[in-house]
Amino acid sequence: MKKFLTLIAICFVMLAVCGCDGDKPGILFNKYPITEDTVMNYEQVFERGKRIYYLVVMPEKIHSRYMYLQIIKKDNDYGRLGYKIYYGKNIRLKNENIYYYDDYIVINEPGAYVMQIFSRDNPQKVLTMGEFWVR
Repeated sequence: MKKFLTLIAICFVMLAVCGCDGDKPGILFNKYPITEDTVMNYEQVFERGKRIYYLVVMPEKIHSRYMYLQIIKKDNDYGRLGYKIYYGKNIRLKNENIYYYDDYIVINEPGAYVMQIFSRDNPQKVLTMGEFWVR
């Protein structure tokens, strides 16, 4: 009986400590349009003036079906780390792409950038973010 209770206690501790959080949202960047063949070609460094394709994947449904996309440029011209909002966009998700969104952007200024995705349900909380660089 003692071995049985020890086994149950160990199983309970393993489930409590080793539990998974589940799937998390993410952003994939690519030089080419994102398809089933090119989805694994993840890039982070892009050339100036070229298209930067991105795919935002959300495992959970956004109830309002609106997202805010924001691109921030890390500006280091003054010797300290500064930020500049480079681009912002409101996105309405359609019925067929409720769990993902893909598009492209063209950036002509070299530097380091951060793309952030917010939900209209809670615009204070960042759903996901991704970094990329333009040479």
